[in-house]
Amino acid sequence: GRDGKIAKPRQLHNTHWGLVCPAETPEGQACGLVKNLSLMCYVSVGSPSDAITDYLTMRGMEVLEEYEPARSPNACKVFVNGVWIGIHREPNSLHRNIRKIRGTPGYLQEEVSVIRDIRDQELRIFTDAGRVMRPLFVVENDPSNPNNGSLVLKRHHLERLQEHKSLDTKMMSEDEKADIGFRSLVKDGVIEYLDAEEEETTMIIMTPDDLEEHRDMKAGHLPQISPDTNSRIKPPPNPSVNHYTHCEIHPSMILGVCAS
Repeated sequence: GRDGKIAKPRQLHNTHWGLVCPAETPEGQACGLVKNLSLMCYVSVGSPSDAITDYLTMRGMEVLEEYEPARSPNACKVFVNGVWIGIHREPNSLHRNIRKIRGTPGYLQEEVSVIRDIRDQELRIFTDAGRVMRPLFVVENDPSNPNNGSLVLKRHHLERLQEHKSLDTKMMSEDEKADIGFRSLVKDGVIEYLDAEEEETTMIIMTPDDLEEHRDMKAGHLPQISPDTNSRIKPPPNPSVNHYTHCEIHPSMILGVCAS
């Protein structure tokens, strides 16, 4: 309870990054126990798991009742909301396809999280309520794409957002609203909502500038040293990282409404 003398539950934890404000908490008894959501965070409201189960079955998932361990010992286990429902022999392509349709109206809600656990040979999918999620820019990771290593966000997305500012949304249906503003970026796969568990399987870079610097380093270009001796000292991106999957929208989004 709040009268406890143990300090650990009151302290910040690494998994709170981006989800809980590190500064805003009351003084006194409730210090560290009452938390505030960070800016742009979202708590999932939950959606039925039937749609994703049907999709998995159509995509070649073998249901648990028909699974024979001796025939396919290295198959990937598929879990939906913690329940083992079947196995799949090509988890990488399945994971890629689920991420592609996530956020598309009529298919999968943007709040569905997909975790590909390579070490344990598991694909975990969650559609339940109460998961704290935050939006991140998606980095293109298709080697055949000329923009590989860059943000999926492009200038035409920003120009379209400017056009949407003048639209009157009062008479629009929910489906029409999904095609404008921030929600259109989620629908186009420019932005993804990740919860704490899915975030464990990603590589996130702090700013788009750092991402470009990382691309230059991978291409063999030396980092440029600023001639200004009073400029802010900024550590270069880690050259040992093979590729990044996501980018922060802005570092200040880790703060809550009051602290920001």
